[in-house]
Amino acid sequence: MVDVYEFWAVIVSLIVVKLCHWIYQWRNPKSNGELPPGSMGYPIIGETFEFMKPHDAIQLPTFVKEKVLRHGPVFRTSLFGGKVIISTDIGLNMEIAKTNHIPGMPKSLARLFGSNNLFVNKDTHKHARSLTNQFLGSQALKLRMIQDIDFLARTHLKEGARKGSLDIKETTSKIIIECLAKKVMGEMEPEAAKELTLCWTFFPREWFGFAWNIPGTGVYRMVKARNRMMKVLKETVLKKRASGEELGDIFKTIFGDTERGVETISLENATEYIFTLFLLANETTPAVLAATIKLISDHPKVMQELQREHEGIVRDKIEKNEKADLTWEDYKSMTFTQMVINESLRITSTVPTVLRIIDHEFQFGEYTIPAGWIFMGYPYVHFNAEKYDDPLAFNPWRWKGKDLSAIVSRTYIPFGSGSRLCVGAEFVKLKMAIFIHHLSRYRWSMKTGTTLLRRFVLILPRGSDVQISEDTKAK
Repeated sequence: MVDVYEFWAVIVSLIVVKLCHWIYQWRNPKSNGELPPGSMGYPIIGETFEFMKPHDAIQLPTFVKEKVLRHGPVFRTSLFGGKVIISTDIGLNMEIAKTNHIPGMPKSLARLFGSNNLFVNKDTHKHARSLTNQFLGSQALKLRMIQDIDFLARTHLKEGARKGSLDIKETTSKIIIECLAKKVMGEMEPEAAKELTLCWTFFPREWFGFAWNIPGTGVYRMVKARNRMMKVLKETVLKKRASGEELGDIFKTIFGDTERGVETISLENATEYIFTLFLLANETTPAVLAATIKLISDHPKVMQELQREHEGIVRDKIEKNEKADLTWEDYKSMTFTQMVINESLRITSTVPTVLRIIDHEFQFGEYTIPAGWIFMGYPYVHFNAEKYDDPLAFNPWRWKGKDLSAIVSRTYIPFGSGSRLCVGAEFVKLKMAIFIHHLSRYRWSMKTGTTLLRRFVLILPRGSDVQISEDTKAK
């Protein structure tokens, strides 16, 4: 009996020693040099719960502000089970963006996008960017997309005005899905289109989380929705090819030169690319636009100036006897609207805009950033009083006289930088400007009590409803 007790005592002692060693290694990760200061929190969990606490969307997270005060502009932590470097230093952020090319994301997102995704895979990323630029670059928007976005925005806002209210996020999502679906798939069967739209309801708005793919978790629901969408896309493509029906412009380009029968990528990779395109467009733009409308609603002078600008565009078209449809020239003439969009993107970018996996060891001053760590670069410069007067104030007039077409600089990085600079940046700005144009022609108000928060992603816990009426359309 004594031998049994001694045996189990040895086993428990070994487990305790191993556990203590594991905890020590977790809190003191190995490095070839001195790591940036910081703490790794609890094993696996790290400091995720503190990091993910909701905060005012136009304030940097309390977690980051407190860490910067304690450790300086660059520090280490652990989030979502991974080792992370967080930086608020613009020089380091730009350098990492320029020299590292693998997107930084927790395993929950890696599962969602798929291991062979063209956007995620380093070797195929250039091809994916080239494809996307053909559809969402300035020239493509000018020639193909602006008419569709204009028509859909006008139609949905008119319908909202008839009903007396509309949800900004939901309406924007519908416009994006309807616009991209036609460009991607061509004409779709009503049931397939409905199924594709319904898939979005299965996506939780908490992308960033632990990678546990078990029933009931956000990752499980996202992966299930992803598989469902992929199935709809594949079935639609196969049916169209079998029947000889026309695919949309995007799929025709993806599949290469159809006259010669050459396909540049497989059907599997093509559907993954389209899924990602839908996902990124639909999960970012609606929330950013809703945040912008909220900021406009809170600032009557901004709303008045927008109404003046857009009434002027409409009046000018009437005087010249031109069609009501917006043109690229009309879009470029929306100077104050562009100022509003730039200011909204500046003040709501309280999230890392540079996300990378460090692919080679990097030296920053006395600190070593190891390869394999996730890098999160915050645009702290957006809130630097030396660069922006009264940086926490929403002031579109600060952009007067500046280059409004620029999407990245050393003081402005809402779309990231380097090889992962958002290729759809112009699409986002175009979509926002056209929506604001049509909304500004009505006298509208946002629902009282609307709040704008971040829990890494932008969230509006009380919705993004606006009251709008046909009877109050501005002339």
